Amino acid sequence: MKPFVKPQHREAWKALQVLSQSAQPHLRELLKDPKRIDQWQVSGAGISIDYSRQRVTTEVLQQLLALADESQVMAQAEAMFRGDAINATEERAVLHVALRGSHVPNPPWGQSISKQVGDELLRVCMFAEKVREGQLKGHAGESITDVVNLGIGGSDLGPRMTTEALSHLTRESYKNKVRVHYVSNVDAWSLYTTLATLNPARTAFVVQSKTFTTQETMTLATSAKRWLLDAGCPEGQLHQHLIAVTANPQISQAQGFSPEHTFGFWDWVGGRYSVWSAIGLPLAISIGAFAFQDMLLGARAMDEHFMSAPKDQNLPLLMALLGVWNRNFLGATTHNIAPYASPLGKFASFLQQMDMESNGKRTHIDGSPVEVATAPVLWGGLGIDGQHAYFQLIHQGQHLVPMDFIGLRTERSPLPFAAEHHRVVLLNMQAQAQALAIGRSPEETVQALRDSGVDEAEVQRLAPHRSYPGNVPSTTIWVDALTPRSMGALMALYEHKVFCQAAIWGIHAYDQWGVELGKKMAKDMEA
Repeated sequence: MKPFVKPQHREAWKALQVLSQSAQPHLRELLKDPKRIDQWQVSGAGISIDYSRQRVTTEVLQQLLALADESQVMAQAEAMFRGDAINATEERAVLHVALRGSHVPNPPWGQSISKQVGDELLRVCMFAEKVREGQLKGHAGESITDVVNLGIGGSDLGPRMTTEALSHLTRESYKNKVRVHYVSNVDAWSLYTTLATLNPARTAFVVQSKTFTTQETMTLATSAKRWLLDAGCPEGQLHQHLIAVTANPQISQAQGFSPEHTFGFWDWVGGRYSVWSAIGLPLAISIGAFAFQDMLLGARAMDEHFMSAPKDQNLPLLMALLGVWNRNFLGATTHNIAPYASPLGKFASFLQQMDMESNGKRTHIDGSPVEVATAPVLWGGLGIDGQHAYFQLIHQGQHLVPMDFIGLRTERSPLPFAAEHHRVVLLNMQAQAQALAIGRSPEETVQALRDSGVDEAEVQRLAPHRSYPGNVPSTTIWVDALTPRSMGALMALYEHKVFCQAAIWGIHAYDQWGVELGKKMAKDMEA
């Protein structure tokens, strides 16, 4: 690859600065083009995006694509897929893509890694089915009926979010009798409220920690052991209730976890990208091995789209470029994620770690200080709930907040009235996207008030309060239905978007030294 050049010194970046400072058309003007919605949609791996409501013209889009070329985004992606040590500060490869490609012939990361991944995936899937079929027994000989996941960060957010998002598989077609619970907060009340209704003789704990030294997780694990012992489990049989997922099996086994109940992953798996590995064990127990592997296939489909689609049809690249335009050239400091599907209630929390832990950086890859804005503050939640809360700020507040609306084309709820509910949900989503884009001018507000019979004095008094500037950019992401495969593709879409933005900003996406500092200081204070 070519020598590193700071983003603000790239020709396309300079051209984009000029474009951003010139008169930019309001979205209400752009959307008058009847062809815009059709022309500004892209599909791949079962996902479609409509970015017609982004504040970009054809000229801006051309320069954004030129910026991707000048930033060598796809060359950097090829290096990641090869297994180059692109996490340079830790001298590690970054190969979460290999976790969902163990079946790929002649993979760029090599056959050795594929075999390791495939072997461990088989162990995870076989164990998950063993638990689901009631074959995992506790110390009293009773089948395990409750599995409690103990982990924090990537050891919790990914599995927890996808377990909730795909919980309909547990309730409906897969008929799973094992309940999966998650505890990440070391606050004792968090553990207590989970354990209060469980039977210790029928409960197993999955302890997730890459190093098996994470303070919060190991504190929870110690208390879980104490809970089992106090309930009568002999110390020599604790291992029947304990499962470890770690990249450091020597430490877990020294703490009493049996090799048969220990599942591994590798140092080239970052925590926030680890749900595809053995970290996904509680998810596999919840939805089943087949569905878990189907989720991997969905992510793999997005990987293939990312690496093969033309740049102007490439979903992750386009989403990354639109984010760079909003962040660096329109001055947006935050970004909102608004799913309009209740199973995706924790999706924004999951993306917060992925995006801000990856790209919340102030140092370039060459060690020089960053002089442009990097990751925005990412936030959000279910769109229907947000409409009655913080959407007020997005409509009429002082902040420019670009939006990602996420909608399902099909709702598969078995309720007989689900179609009507889904119609109302999508009506709200599309109305909010359009209202944020076009707004309502003072003149339109005055006319609307007059048309409704309000007297002229009231019209003049109310009009300023009932006008909306609009011009809020948004992308609508369409998923056909919430399945393991579409869930995998959606998660991988955002993973690659984050990677592309890091490549453009010239920062390392896969270390997190700010997180590590807090951990070290906690240990120092304890000592």
